[in-house]
Amino acid sequence: MHSVFIDELDAQTYAEHVARTGSTIIIPAGATEQHGPHMPLGVDAMLSRSIAEAVAQLTGALVAPALCYGYKSQPRSGGGNHRVGTTSLGGTSLSLMVEDVVASFISQGFDNVVLLNGHFENYQFLYEGVDNAVAKTRTAGSTARAILLSYWDFVDENTLAKVFPDGFLGWDIEHGGILETSLMLLLHPQLVDMDRVIDHPPAKLTAYDIFPEDPARTPDSGCLSSAKGATAERGQLLFETVTDQVAQALKGELLLGDINIEVN
Repeated sequence: MHSVFIDELDAQTYAEHVARTGSTIIIPAGATEQHGPHMPLGVDAMLSRSIAEAVAQLTGALVAPALCYGYKSQPRSGGGNHRVGTTSLGGTSLSLMVEDVVASFISQGFDNVVLLNGHFENYQFLYEGVDNAVAKTRTAGSTARAILLSYWDFVDENTLAKVFPDGFLGWDIEHGGILETSLMLLLHPQLVDMDRVIDHPPAKLTAYDIFPEDPARTPDSGCLSSAKGATAERGQLLFETVTDQVAQALKGELLLGDINIEVN
């Protein structure tokens, strides 16, 4: 058995998967963005790639290399694009890159393309790219389908209550907080330093944006809420819920072939 990651496959094995009925490729989408002093810049892409791997094992899909640059971090959801380490694409660049990549996978013969988003600000620009790619390839005669999703949208109310017993404040304010930190403690614990977590109240954010960005409006930590309550156990709850629910959604929406894949 072999890897679900296409960059670890030889061309012949890859081509055999593309040719199967219901062939599906998952593209993890993340960003290069600061996540406070306790986590690395690559959190978004790392988490989306790990979730994509688990979903691929449950559905028979393959996983493409992650998109590691995302749309501009915003003060009300990512701490701001001005922060050192955050390296971003403009909306047009991101949409065009996604359009080209999705269209290429469809033209190679995949029946289904899934964009699995792990960076809050990406979504509408991923939407533009996927929509344009599918429209373009349909004009050329393709019948391929695509799905775009953000993994946190699959966390149900029961899991939220267990992970956030003191109340859930919303996904936008979770940047660098309990969700991402708990998942990283589960999936990439060697890259998390809980001794460096800065415990502070959730950021008090306005309901509007100001240009140019004002660094004083978001916490110095770069996080919008505290990760102090993060644990690998909470990460396990989140991971199991997300991977199961995403896999079920894909099985329900797409024609998935009987492909058994195992990671080396």
